[in-house]
Amino acid sequence: MSNKNIMTTIMGEAKKMNNEIEFWGHRTEDGRVQPLVEHLSGVGKLAGEFADSFGEGEMGKLVGLYHDVGKYSKEFQDYIRAGGGRKVDHSSAGMQELMAKRKKELIAAAFCIAGHHGGLPDGGTKVDAPDSGTWMGRCKKKLCDYSAYREEWSEPTFAAPSSLQKAAQTSKFSFMFYTRMLFSCLVDADFLDTEKFMRGETERSAFDSLETLKERLDAHVEQNFMHPTTKINKRRTGILRECIAAGDECGEPLQSLTVPTGGGKTIASLAFALHHAVKMGKRRIIYVIPYTSIIEQTAAIFRDILGEENVVEHHMQAEYDDKDETMNRQRLATENWDAPIIVTTNVQFFESLFANRTSRCRKLHNIVGSVIIFDEAQMIPVEFLRPCIKAVKELTERYRCTALLCTATQPSLDKLKIFKSEIREICSDVSGNYNFFRRVHITILPGKISQTELATRLMKKRQVLCIVNTKREARELFEKLSGVGNWHLSTNLYPEHRKRQLDAIRHALKNGEACRVVATSLIEAGVDVDFPCVFRQLAGLDSIVQAAGRCNREGRRAQEKSTVYVFEFEKAVKNTSIAQNRSIAEMVYQDDMFAGDLGSPDAIRRYFSLLHDFKESGGASGLDAHGILDCVEEENFPFAEIAKRFLLIEDSTRPVLIPKEEKAAEIADALRRGYISRSLLRQAGKYCVNVRYGKEYAPLETMLRNGKIEVLGETGTFYVLSDMSLYDSLVGLMDNIEEGEAIIY
Repeated sequence: MSNKNIMTTIMGEAKKMNNEIEFWGHRTEDGRVQPLVEHLSGVGKLAGEFADSFGEGEMGKLVGLYHDVGKYSKEFQDYIRAGGGRKVDHSSAGMQELMAKRKKELIAAAFCIAGHHGGLPDGGTKVDAPDSGTWMGRCKKKLCDYSAYREEWSEPTFAAPSSLQKAAQTSKFSFMFYTRMLFSCLVDADFLDTEKFMRGETERSAFDSLETLKERLDAHVEQNFMHPTTKINKRRTGILRECIAAGDECGEPLQSLTVPTGGGKTIASLAFALHHAVKMGKRRIIYVIPYTSIIEQTAAIFRDILGEENVVEHHMQAEYDDKDETMNRQRLATENWDAPIIVTTNVQFFESLFANRTSRCRKLHNIVGSVIIFDEAQMIPVEFLRPCIKAVKELTERYRCTALLCTATQPSLDKLKIFKSEIREICSDVSGNYNFFRRVHITILPGKISQTELATRLMKKRQVLCIVNTKREARELFEKLSGVGNWHLSTNLYPEHRKRQLDAIRHALKNGEACRVVATSLIEAGVDVDFPCVFRQLAGLDSIVQAAGRCNREGRRAQEKSTVYVFEFEKAVKNTSIAQNRSIAEMVYQDDMFAGDLGSPDAIRRYFSLLHDFKESGGASGLDAHGILDCVEEENFPFAEIAKRFLLIEDSTRPVLIPKEEKAAEIADALRRGYISRSLLRQAGKYCVNVRYGKEYAPLETMLRNGKIEVLGETGTFYVLSDMSLYDSLVGLMDNIEEGEAIIY
């Protein structure tokens, strides 16, 4: 039989089989049909299993079973059989069905069903029209007759409200949090069941257990840390032992780990997390980190110990090859976080907790029962601090999570009075550890200094790091240096370029070569470099302590020979957010109690206490600058509005691809041809610089008007640099951006 005849036979059999299925759920391109009842029961089963993690299995089954009942209408069945045509609203049906049965107890479930395609809607008002898109409006919407669902399956009995549902009714914030969790169960189950049918895929996860990972870590710790011979390693081992002991205890769901630079915080926090996870039956470990530079080096350490396949990075620059089985599992795990070790950004983590879209919320149910490590916890943006900490409270008090606030400069979160009890510190001797690992002396330079004078001082040093507050100041100061051995670091360099610059800097430092680096604050938090001397432009005290962590990092030099100089420019670029932190820092500088030791735990505690008091008093933008909590309480379940407001990074930049390297040029050619995929966009991120847009004088608009960049794609949200003379091999993209650092998704 010819191939043509074989295909005709197969299609004929498929058509015959499909005609026997009265209600279709999905149809593949090759003609296979999934019965609607099979899809509903499959999604209900999965969603119930997911929701079991927080005691809501019955509610999970309910939303899964009812989410697509609108597909039982004749109009939708005609639409799916025709393969297109006029779309039929099937999401509002299950919502209306549940609200007609039991309004109060099923509001959360109804919201989930209403949003399982377009995202959780705003609640709206009673006067909203049926086509308004709000939940109240859609409750009034006239729908096609979908009652045929009763012919295929019996309606379940509705259980009494659970203790979690009752607790969620105590505040609108808790209710919206609960709804997002339930929504996550539904959309992930819907994605997975559909994916399994459409692609014929089976189980996606194939990771080692946390028990196995703990055994690997313990073997690594025993071999490398438990037999110290030097004083510094003995101190690190002491911290490590305390973390292991804390992990083996039941412990509080909210703890802190205050370890100075050089104290072995990364391994110690992982040891706590794995021991605690196994002891308490947790499901996974999530590391939340502010910068991709720290994520990459942290994930690399974890992979070396725990195995490549068990650690998943989730940020914009993470790249996974779909053709490689292990890496494809990791890419799929970024969609719903079902891997044992997730390493992600503040942006991904917190924005997901306040999101309304399916893609962002899909992972939330897998946060339940996790150990969450907030590395560099002081970097949670102050203007979002209250809603962020309130979300952490929900996770620790109602969703079986343990949170560890891990940093060298612990913020004073107890003062916010959000948690029921004080945060428990793991290290028994925070002050002693600080004094032991103290490696630098911080000096405030008197008066103000010009860029020319500062450049002269830097040129007198063979190896020195200078950190300034803005990109513009970094470039101007760098251009005043002369000779060889000078480096510039800012986010005007695309990530791959920055990575190579850092490798070259580390090589120069290691070999004693001339190495003078001018950088923005991107180098401060967690970047592993070791300079004998650091200059830091006046900023918040936390920034200065982080800068000090780049000086004498390995402790090879005497403290008195390792100095961090804090300076002010005569003419500084205005930066409102930095100015606020700088003013508070000056109050601490001027206190005689801290004059000799600005990096001490007491000084840091005083700094954050004053900063939070200042913000809370309305002296600046506040600890909830965008009114998230007020909006939650004052509006009718504003899911979409909250998601729009809760952006840790305002969407005021666009990525510009720099096709300087062969790989970047290939990506640009693929994008020009209209080939777009998640994998390609991840690759592109490594060669992009984010450029400010939105105003007449913004750099992106200026470059567009002058023909320096070209637009890629119909949406106009991706660009390629066409005039390569604007990209300098030392300072990067010369667009005169005046912001400081950028945080990457």
